[in-house]
Amino acid sequence: MSNIRRLVLDVLKPHEPSIIDLAQQLSKLEGIDGVNISIYEIDRKVENAKVTIQGKNVIYDQVLRVIQDNGGAVHSIDEAVAGTIILDDVPTLQD
Repeated sequence: MSNIRRLVLDVLKPHEPSIIDLAQQLSKLEGIDGVNISIYEIDRKVENAKVTIQGKNVIYDQVLRVIQDNGGAVHSIDEAVAGTIILDDVPTLQD
């Protein structure tokens, strides 16, 4: 059983499906309570998106499958939160 509570992914996706459609598909996965997708760069054929997924039991393999089935690719996992609570980042001197 997964105990991933939040994932933040850098995703390269085609223009279709829209981020609305992709967010709806991801939100239907079991264990996911919310999905936020923001586009931060648009090219002729693709978009770069920040995908934030939160829930009680986020299963990365299922998330990855939905993204890939829609023509997307995960460039990186920028944040992963696991455990019984969600901790927010605390500013440090390096920030």
